[in-house]
Amino acid sequence: MSKIVELRPKSVPARLREAMRERILVRVWREQMEPGSFTGYVVAVGKDRFLLWVLGDYIGFDGYFVLRYRDVTRLEAPDQHASFLERAIALRKLDPQYPTDFPLDDFRESVAAAAGQAAVISVYVDTEAENEVCYIGRLLGFDNDGFSLQEISPHAEWLREPSSFGLDEVSAISMLEPYALALCEVAGAPPPLDISASEPGLKQ
Repeated sequence: MSKIVELRPKSVPARLREAMRERILVRVWREQMEPGSFTGYVVAVGKDRFLLWVLGDYIGFDGYFVLRYRDVTRLEAPDQHASFLERAIALRKLDPQYPTDFPLDDFRESVAAAAGQAAVISVYVDTEAENEVCYIGRLLGFDNDGFSLQEISPHAEWLREPSSFGLDEVSAISMLEPYALALCEVAGAPPPLDISASEPGLKQ
């Protein structure tokens, strides 16, 4: 008598690893964090997080995002519009890059690596509010439990006081986001920090 084996659905990390190996365009939802979704290519995977090359709604590169597996509520692999999107990517001569050495297993190293790729990074904080909150700025350094940024306001003005973030409160980070880079370009060179407001013990 044949034995029936029940096939369990693949986990989110397993599906994302498979999508990375096969270079499949995916769509990712994090419905507890935000109402929208991400479309892109999984370019690196770690123990708790993955790196996504994101395609914007305007069919252009929208930055690299470091996201947590645990926040993914839905996953399409491939994206249901992949055929159209991949043709558009080719016609627009976009070239998704797959960095092989981006650190994902140590989040402190992920933040440092992202800051090494661009003048500013975007930091998404998981709050008790309905959606996560985004902060944009240049990395100042690390302390025992987190890191500090010199932020840019939505009016493209540098703040003079550092902002601190705990590593465990950050749900996502991104680098090379066009919006963040535009803010940095308009803001120009950052002014000196207000030393009296700087936090002690920060390490680059």
